[in-house]
Amino acid sequence: MTAAAGTGIGSATARRCLEEGAAVVVSDAHERRLAETAEELRAETGGDVHAIACNVTDQAQVTGLYEGAIAHFGRFDVAVHNAGLGGTVPLVDMTDEQWATVLDITLTGTFRCTRAALAHLLAQEGGAIVNNASVLGWRAQPGQAHYAAAKAGVMALTRCAAAEAAPFGVRVNAVSPSLAEHPFLNRAIPDEDLAILRRRELFGRGAETWEVANVIVFLASDYSSYMSGEVISVSSQHP
Repeated sequence: MTAAAGTGIGSATARRCLEEGAAVVVSDAHERRLAETAEELRAETGGDVHAIACNVTDQAQVTGLYEGAIAHFGRFDVAVHNAGLGGTVPLVDMTDEQWATVLDITLTGTFRCTRAALAHLLAQEGGAIVNNASVLGWRAQPGQAHYAAAKAGVMALTRCAAAEAAPFGVRVNAVSPSLAEHPFLNRAIPDEDLAILRRRELFGRGAETWEVANVIVFLASDYSSYMSGEVISVSSQHP
Protein backbone atom coordinates (compact mmCIF):
# COMPACT_ATOMS: atom_id res chain seq x y z
CA MET A 1 0.00 0.00 0.00
CA THR A 2 1.36 3.40 -0.97
CA ALA A 3 -0.30 6.63 0.18
CA ALA A 4 0.01 9.93 -1.73
CA ALA A 5 0.89 7.89 -4.82
CA GLY A 6 -0.46 10.25 -7.46
CA THR A 7 2.96 11.70 -8.17
CA GLY A 8 6.54 12.02 -6.92
CA ILE A 9 7.98 9.57 -4.40
CA GLY A 10 4.64 7.83 -3.92
CA SER A 11 4.14 6.83 -7.55
CA ALA A 12 7.84 5.93 -7.91
CA THR A 13 7.53 3.65 -4.89
CA ALA A 14 4.42 1.98 -6.27
CA ARG A 15 6.25 1.40 -9.57
CA ARG A 16 9.28 -0.15 -7.84
CA CYS A 17 7.03 -2.41 -5.74
CA LEU A 18 5.28 -3.58 -8.90
CA GLU A 19 8.63 -4.23 -10.55
CA GLU A 20 9.51 -6.44 -7.58
CA GLY A 21 6.35 -8.48 -8.13
CA ALA A 22 4.07 -6.98 -5.49
CA ALA A 23 0.37 -6.31 -5.87
CA VAL A 24 -0.19 -2.67 -4.94
CA VAL A 25 -2.90 -0.43 -3.53
CA VAL A 26 -2.25 3.20 -4.46
CA SER A 27 -3.95 6.09 -2.73
CA ASP A 28 -4.12 9.85 -3.12
CA ALA A 29 -6.45 12.67 -2.11
CA HIS A 30 -6.76 13.77 -5.75
CA GLU A 31 -9.05 11.24 -7.43
CA ARG A 32 -8.33 12.22 -11.05
CA ARG A 33 -4.57 12.14 -10.54
CA LEU A 34 -4.89 8.85 -8.69
CA ALA A 35 -6.88 7.22 -11.49
CA GLU A 36 -4.40 8.42 -14.11
CA THR A 37 -1.45 7.13 -12.10
CA ALA A 38 -3.06 3.74 -11.46
CA GLU A 39 -3.79 3.29 -15.18
CA GLU A 40 -0.26 4.38 -16.09
CA LEU A 41 1.25 1.90 -13.63
CA ARG A 42 -0.88 -0.94 -14.97
CA ALA A 43 0.12 -0.13 -18.53
CA GLU A 44 3.83 0.18 -17.72
CA THR A 45 4.24 -2.87 -15.51
CA GLY A 46 1.30 -5.14 -16.21
CA GLY A 47 0.97 -5.39 -12.44
CA ASP A 48 -2.04 -5.68 -10.15
CA VAL A 49 -2.91 -2.11 -9.09
CA HIS A 50 -5.96 -1.14 -7.03
CA ALA A 51 -6.72 2.55 -6.41
CA ILE A 52 -8.50 3.94 -3.34
CA ALA A 53 -8.90 7.69 -2.87
CA CYS A 54 -8.04 8.90 0.64
CA ASN A 55 -7.60 12.24 2.36
CA VAL A 56 -5.36 11.58 5.36
CA THR A 57 -6.99 14.39 7.35
CA ASP A 58 -10.24 12.37 7.42
CA GLN A 59 -10.15 9.41 9.80
CA ALA A 60 -13.09 7.69 8.11
CA GLN A 61 -11.27 7.77 4.76
CA VAL A 62 -8.06 6.47 6.35
CA THR A 63 -9.96 3.59 7.93
CA GLY A 64 -11.63 2.91 4.59
CA LEU A 65 -8.27 2.80 2.82
CA TYR A 66 -6.97 -0.15 4.84
CA GLU A 67 -10.30 -1.93 4.98
CA GLY A 68 -10.59 -1.48 1.21
CA ALA A 69 -7.15 -2.99 0.67
CA ILE A 70 -8.11 -6.05 2.72
CA ALA A 71 -11.48 -6.34 0.97
CA HIS A 72 -9.73 -6.35 -2.42
CA PHE A 73 -6.61 -8.43 -1.72
CA GLY A 74 -7.50 -10.29 1.49
CA ARG A 75 -4.55 -8.80 3.41
CA PHE A 76 -1.66 -6.39 3.10
CA ASP A 77 1.91 -6.79 4.32
CA VAL A 78 3.51 -3.38 3.73
CA ALA A 79 2.22 0.17 4.20
CA VAL A 80 4.14 3.18 2.85
CA HIS A 81 2.98 6.49 4.29
CA ASN A 82 4.06 9.31 2.04
CA ALA A 83 1.43 12.06 2.35
CA GLY A 84 2.82 15.46 3.29
CA LEU A 85 2.45 19.17 2.70
CA GLY A 86 5.19 21.80 2.76
CA GLY A 87 5.53 25.49 1.95
CA THR A 88 7.91 28.33 2.69
CA VAL A 89 6.80 30.90 5.27
CA PRO A 90 8.97 32.87 7.72
CA LEU A 91 8.09 31.91 11.27
CA VAL A 92 7.08 35.46 12.27
CA ASP A 93 4.62 35.56 9.35
CA MET A 94 3.26 32.04 9.78
CA THR A 95 -0.40 31.87 10.74
CA ASP A 96 -1.97 29.33 13.06
CA GLU A 97 -3.87 27.98 10.06
CA GLN A 98 -0.69 27.46 8.00
CA TRP A 99 0.99 25.72 10.93
CA ALA A 100 -2.03 23.53 11.68
CA THR A 101 -2.61 22.53 8.05
CA VAL A 102 0.96 21.30 7.55
CA LEU A 103 0.97 19.48 10.89
CA ASP A 104 -2.42 17.87 10.23
CA ILE A 105 -1.44 16.44 6.85
CA THR A 106 2.24 15.70 7.39
CA LEU A 107 2.37 14.51 11.00
CA THR A 108 -1.16 13.73 12.14
CA GLY A 109 -1.95 12.18 8.75
CA THR A 110 1.03 9.86 9.17
CA PHE A 111 -0.15 9.07 12.70
CA ARG A 112 -3.65 8.19 11.45
CA CYS A 113 -2.24 5.95 8.73
CA THR A 114 0.29 4.27 11.04
CA ARG A 115 -2.38 3.61 13.64
CA ALA A 116 -4.74 2.12 11.06
CA ALA A 117 -2.02 -0.02 9.48
CA LEU A 118 -0.80 -1.31 12.83
CA ALA A 119 -4.30 -2.39 13.83
CA HIS A 120 -4.18 -4.94 11.00
CA LEU A 121 -0.47 -5.80 10.98
CA LEU A 122 -0.29 -6.51 14.72
CA ALA A 123 -3.25 -8.86 14.42
CA GLN A 124 -1.58 -10.84 11.64
CA GLU A 125 1.77 -10.70 13.51
CA GLY A 126 3.90 -9.57 10.62
CA GLY A 127 4.52 -6.83 8.12
CA ALA A 128 6.32 -3.53 7.67
CA ILE A 129 5.55 0.17 7.66
CA VAL A 130 7.73 2.78 5.98
CA ASN A 131 7.04 6.43 6.77
CA ASN A 132 8.39 9.36 4.77
CA ALA A 133 10.26 11.87 6.94
CA SER A 134 12.77 14.49 5.74
CA VAL A 135 16.28 15.67 6.53
CA LEU A 136 14.54 18.82 7.77
CA GLY A 137 13.58 16.80 10.82
CA TRP A 138 17.29 17.10 11.68
CA ARG A 139 18.47 20.23 9.85
CA ALA A 140 17.34 23.82 10.08
CA GLN A 141 16.09 25.66 6.99
CA PRO A 142 14.54 29.14 6.98
CA GLY A 143 10.84 29.25 6.26
CA GLN A 144 10.29 25.59 7.07
CA ALA A 145 9.43 25.62 10.79
CA HIS A 146 6.05 23.93 10.33
CA TYR A 147 7.32 21.27 7.91
CA ALA A 148 10.50 20.59 9.91
CA ALA A 149 8.52 20.23 13.13
CA ALA A 150 6.11 17.84 11.42
CA LYS A 151 8.89 15.69 9.94
CA ALA A 152 10.75 15.56 13.27
CA GLY A 153 7.47 14.33 14.69
CA VAL A 154 7.26 11.63 12.01
CA MET A 155 10.70 10.42 13.07
CA ALA A 156 9.66 10.21 16.74
CA LEU A 157 6.36 8.58 15.82
CA THR A 158 8.23 5.97 13.78
CA ARG A 159 10.57 5.08 16.64
CA CYS A 160 7.73 4.78 19.18
CA ALA A 161 5.58 2.72 16.81
CA ALA A 162 8.53 0.41 16.17
CA ALA A 163 8.99 -0.21 19.90
CA GLU A 164 5.32 -1.12 20.29
CA ALA A 165 5.18 -3.26 17.15
CA ALA A 166 8.35 -5.32 17.62
CA PRO A 167 6.81 -7.96 19.94
CA PHE A 168 4.32 -8.73 17.14
CA GLY A 169 6.97 -9.14 14.44
CA VAL A 170 6.07 -5.85 12.73
CA ARG A 171 8.79 -3.42 11.66
CA VAL A 172 8.40 0.37 11.37
CA ASN A 173 11.08 2.51 9.72
CA ALA A 174 11.32 5.81 7.87
CA VAL A 175 13.21 7.37 4.99
CA SER A 176 14.51 10.91 5.25
CA PRO A 177 15.11 12.46 1.80
CA SER A 178 16.91 15.76 1.39
CA LEU A 179 15.67 16.92 -2.02
CA ALA A 180 13.67 14.69 -4.38
CA GLU A 181 12.79 16.15 -7.77
CA HIS A 182 9.22 15.81 -9.05
CA PRO A 183 6.82 17.98 -11.08
CA PHE A 184 4.89 19.33 -8.08
CA LEU A 185 7.95 20.49 -6.15
CA ASN A 186 7.64 24.06 -7.40
CA ARG A 187 4.27 24.38 -5.72
CA ALA A 188 6.02 24.34 -2.35
CA ILE A 189 9.50 25.71 -3.13
CA PRO A 190 10.30 28.68 -5.43
CA ASP A 191 12.81 28.18 -8.28
CA GLU A 192 15.49 30.31 -6.63
CA ASP A 193 15.27 28.28 -3.41
CA LEU A 194 15.41 25.02 -5.36
CA ALA A 195 18.60 26.19 -7.06
CA ILE A 196 20.18 26.82 -3.64
CA LEU A 197 19.11 23.39 -2.36
CA ARG A 198 20.55 21.66 -5.43
CA ARG A 199 23.90 23.38 -4.91
CA ARG A 200 24.04 22.02 -1.36
CA GLU A 201 23.94 18.45 -2.64
CA LEU A 202 27.29 16.77 -3.29
CA PHE A 203 26.08 15.72 -6.75
CA GLY A 204 24.72 19.19 -7.53
CA ARG A 205 21.22 17.85 -8.05
CA GLY A 206 18.24 16.52 -6.19
CA ALA A 207 17.49 12.81 -6.00
CA GLU A 208 15.39 11.15 -8.65
CA THR A 209 12.21 9.83 -7.05
CA TRP A 210 13.19 6.24 -7.92
CA GLU A 211 16.39 6.69 -5.91
CA VAL A 212 14.29 7.36 -2.81
CA ALA A 213 11.88 4.58 -3.77
CA ASN A 214 14.75 2.07 -3.85
CA VAL A 215 15.44 2.73 -0.17
CA ILE A 216 11.74 2.47 0.69
CA VAL A 217 11.53 -0.89 -1.07
CA PHE A 218 14.62 -2.06 0.83
CA LEU A 219 12.99 -1.11 4.17
CA ALA A 220 9.78 -2.84 3.11
CA SER A 221 11.59 -6.05 2.17
CA ASP A 222 13.14 -8.90 4.11
CA TYR A 223 16.58 -7.49 3.22
CA SER A 224 16.06 -5.13 6.18
CA SER A 225 14.64 -7.82 8.48
CA TYR A 226 16.71 -6.71 11.50
CA MET A 227 15.94 -2.99 11.11
CA SER A 228 13.16 -1.25 12.99
CA GLY A 229 12.81 2.21 14.52
CA GLU A 230 15.42 3.52 12.07
CA VAL A 231 15.35 6.71 10.00
CA ILE A 232 17.48 6.34 6.87
CA SER A 233 18.75 9.51 5.23
CA VAL A 234 18.54 9.53 1.42
CA SER A 235 20.81 12.49 0.92
CA SER A 236 24.07 13.78 -0.50
CA GLN A 237 24.10 17.06 1.41
CA HIS A 238 27.22 18.72 2.71
CA PRO A 239 27.65 18.36 6.48
